[in-house]
Amino acid sequence: MTHSDADHASGLRTVLSEIPVRNLWMHIPWLLAEESRHLFSDKRWTAEGLKSAVKAEYGTISEIYDLASEAGTNIFFPFQGTDIGPFRVCSPSRVSYSYLLPQFEKTPDPDQAAIEAAQMWLGKESLARKILEAAKAALHGWTTESWENERLQDGGITSASNETSVVLYGSFENDARVLLTGDTGVNGLRWAAIYAESVGLPLQKFSFVQIPHHGSRRNVGPTILTRLLGEIQAEVSASRFSAFVSAPKDDEKHPRRIVLNAFKRRGGHIIATQGIGKVHWGGFPARAGYDVAESLPFYTQVEEYT
Repeated sequence: MTHSDADHASGLRTVLSEIPVRNLWMHIPWLLAEESRHLFSDKRWTAEGLKSAVKAEYGTISEIYDLASEAGTNIFFPFQGTDIGPFRVCSPSRVSYSYLLPQFEKTPDPDQAAIEAAQMWLGKESLARKILEAAKAALHGWTTESWENERLQDGGITSASNETSVVLYGSFENDARVLLTGDTGVNGLRWAAIYAESVGLPLQKFSFVQIPHHGSRRNVGPTILTRLLGEIQAEVSASRFSAFVSAPKDDEKHPRRIVLNAFKRRGGHIIATQGIGKVHWGGFPARAGYDVAESLPFYTQVEEYT
């Protein structure tokens, strides 16, 4: 499970109810809260009190944990350096998670000064902040963009919970490499890049990349994309990798065209789900009833970056 947000977790209840699951990798906020206790503003929290308070806010995760425990499923924390089959967890680290947990929307108030001192302050997610972001997204205007004039900007900020999304680097036969990003943001991608480089996992040579968080402009920027994917290619260059974005049908906010263009500039063959189940073809024989998915174009009319 990528992270603790309900939209990424709820389906696991059905999986655990209907299919035998031997191993489950997931972050469990209340079992990890003790490591962050000194980073909450109220220093009177006891270990058990904090654990109970955090658990009470995560009903869906609690259901999943109970179902897995009752079924005898092994539960592991997916932190940096963990191997899950052919995948390596590149982010988050356990230390990063401990600083981000107090900044989750559903956890008690953080000790901002202590977190800022470690240069890990992103900001506490709140309903007011969500409403403001939604309003800004809904009121965006349109502008032109060319291949040479990239309008996506660095400095995007997503929620602390999103930044704890598990980033997976997959290595397969024939040098096929996969990057799965969940809902992570610029920080999570940067931590993943730093870790991958430190252990010799090559960047810029992926065959498949998941575009983070449904194609949100807040989760990527030009600098981190160039680091992960490579330099901007000539406009007439052939695609170098598949870039999948999972987004609802007829969603005005996702995926953002400026984000899709950024991946395309760096060699991406862009495929969006948008209400249709799609499968990445990895060299196996074509299956009856499947058609070739149409790649999205480069857009010359894009959203203004607000």
